[in-house]
Amino acid sequence: MRVLLSGILLFALGLAGCAGDRAANHPTAATPPARAAAGTTNQALIVTPESALVGKVELVNNIGRFLTLRFPLGRMPALEQRLNLYRRGVKVGEVKVTGPQREDRIVADLVAGEAEVGDEARNP
Repeated sequence: MRVLLSGILLFALGLAGCAGDRAANHPTAATPPARAAAGTTNQALIVTPESALVGKVELVNNIGRFLTLRFPLGRMPALEQRLNLYRRGVKVGEVKVTGPQREDRIVADLVAGEAEVGDEARNP
């Protein structure tokens, strides 16, 4: 009987030792790994959202010198705002936003240069 009690006691002590605090022994995904190279600094990554206003030319009326621009939802230019037109990264024209606006589209007058469907309208 003593042998059985001492066996149960040893088993209970073994389980108590295994059930210790594991968080202190194992790093979690939230803690960054230690740097191996000497002289490196722990810099935080800075992410900034893009704030540029970019739209696409959807329709061009060369006779009336106006066009329709489409912008992402919630990112519309102000009336009377001037935008540059770019084709394959090269500036080809300038427009002035005149309105009217409907959903994600707005009308602009062609002030200088030329425009084609697919051109990109951006802040100057």
